[in-house]
Amino acid sequence: MDIDNFKSRAIKRRNLLKLAVALGAGSFFVPALSGSSGELNLFSWSDYIYPDMLTAFTKATGIKVKLSVYGSNDEALNKLRATQGSGFDLVMPSAVYGPIWNRYRLLQPIDESKVNVDGCNPIMWSKSRRLGAIYHRERYLCPFNWGTEALTWNQSERQLDYGVASYGDLWQPENVGKVTVRAHSALLAIGLYLDHIGELPSDKMRITYENENEMRRIYRYCTDFAVKHKPWIRQFWSNAQQIQNAFLRNACVIGQTWDGPAFRLSDTTKGNIRYMAPVEGALTWMDTMAIPKKARNVEQAYAFINWYYQPKSGAMHANNSGYNSCAKNVEQYLSENAQQHFRQAYPDDALENLWWYPPESSWFIATRNEFRDQYLAA
Repeated sequence: MDIDNFKSRAIKRRNLLKLAVALGAGSFFVPALSGSSGELNLFSWSDYIYPDMLTAFTKATGIKVKLSVYGSNDEALNKLRATQGSGFDLVMPSAVYGPIWNRYRLLQPIDESKVNVDGCNPIMWSKSRRLGAIYHRERYLCPFNWGTEALTWNQSERQLDYGVASYGDLWQPENVGKVTVRAHSALLAIGLYLDHIGELPSDKMRITYENENEMRRIYRYCTDFAVKHKPWIRQFWSNAQQIQNAFLRNACVIGQTWDGPAFRLSDTTKGNIRYMAPVEGALTWMDTMAIPKKARNVEQAYAFINWYYQPKSGAMHANNSGYNSCAKNVEQYLSENAQQHFRQAYPDDALENLWWYPPESSWFIATRNEFRDQYLAA
């Protein structure tokens, strides 16, 4: 069963949550901690790890966590490149960044005999192979969560309906000076919109990941569109806190954001902020857990991976963050609030229409960042 072909209409909506994770709880084990310090230096996205998670992990394992955070893949990558893979025991790169992390030899291969693989959603464990977790036939990345980037809007100002709402709605005349986006993913979404309306065919932007010349041609067109519509932008964002500030402090009315911050905004505004997949498909990513090449507390890193691959642990992350855990059987511990957010964000066939990021080569990332910088500087 593959998420790309996930079309069963008979499954109840509750069971759709978390993409129909397989039945049966995974067993929990912690590798022996011989020869290590009982500490874990964890380098995580800024809105992934919460105090109750750290408390529960330490209570279960005795391992104390020193948490450091980042706001983007490039920030994490550059930090580990500067230290040549030292300073942290566990990091959380997006799966599609796997090729470039391994190009710089910043990670060590995962010893699967030390991982409770049965505790991971088998769909996500399998899918991660195609997204960048495998390098030279060895696994370097363990699935952590998945989430999306789609449309977020203020219901008191705008009305969007599933099946009609589009990334193109951001650029309507009434939204001048009221939009928030992340620059590089906005260019991608513009390409998807232009492909959808037949103005710029790109095989749903897949061709840009395969051919650098075609990528440059298409991104040049998308960048020209974005620059022309730059007066629509009120605020660019690059991390979760900036998304929340855009709507709560900077009077943005509509934007293209991650799902987790949007769900937390919905809670803060008593449902006034909404989030939903557009007709082109929600941009979908998987983030992972990886052990840096020069990690000092390797057994503790495996202990965290295995602790997370328990339903209650994964659900703790999902309930706090609004993202979707890759641990198996988390749906039985999800709050009703989390389930409601999920239903509203992905109605009808939205799960079948997810747009999954493919692996990103070094040339792609460099070229995309070149166009991003042109957009920001315009």
